[in-house]
Amino acid sequence: MLKLPQSSTDRKHFVIVGALVLVTTIALGFFLLAILPVKAQYSVQAEPIRWLFQLHIWLIAFLFSLVVVFMLYALIVFRKRKDENSEGEHFEGNTTLEVAWTVIPLVLVIIFSFIGFQTLQEATRGSDEVQVEAVGFQWAWTFNYPNGVTSPEMVLPVNKPALITLRATDVIHSFWVVEWGPKQDLVPGMTTRLHITPTEVGEFKVRCAELCGLSHWSMLATVRVVPEDEYIAWMNQKLAEQNLQTASR
Repeated sequence: MLKLPQSSTDRKHFVIVGALVLVTTIALGFFLLAILPVKAQYSVQAEPIRWLFQLHIWLIAFLFSLVVVFMLYALIVFRKRKDENSEGEHFEGNTTLEVAWTVIPLVLVIIFSFIGFQTLQEATRGSDEVQVEAVGFQWAWTFNYPNGVTSPEMVLPVNKPALITLRATDVIHSFWVVEWGPKQDLVPGMTTRLHITPTEVGEFKVRCAELCGLSHWSMLATVRVVPEDEYIAWMNQKLAEQNLQTASR
């Protein structure tokens, strides 16, 4: 049977490996966060997603370090020396260890599933002070407001909860403003919804995040987040333009 460390030498090895795992986890975690930066978070819903993403990064760094450090340490420290001809101590297994490496990952999966569910609930929760319908089709977007305004760009007031109703007319598309965090599929024959509360004024791009055909790469539209008074002025201007077009027919 595989024995737990009993001698001072055995304990020394485990202390060294533990320290190396800790140092490697910290270094790798910061490295991954540096090369996989999360885009600027410009919506209320983006924060829980960013937090969950970083939590996964640290778990990945720890698990990678745990496996690789143990493996490299064993290969280097316990390698066969030139003057050694004896075989290592024979062992057949350790039931406790086998149960542990089965139960612990299972518990981690359950915990992360719960955290993921809670994060999804938080990211999709919201009111609908502003409503807009986003219609995706090969390979463009159009945006319809409840008062009849239709526009090739989406304009939203800053810090106002918005309900974006999503609809596809041909194939599956996916609505994604990177800086907002969440993305949501558009499925033909279904109506999907996305709650967003933009927190920063600016101009962004909504892109299709689902391969949808030859010109998928060009399926972009402008999204503008503006102060509320500017949003009201834009809406009134659009209404006036549409009323003028209707009257001239």
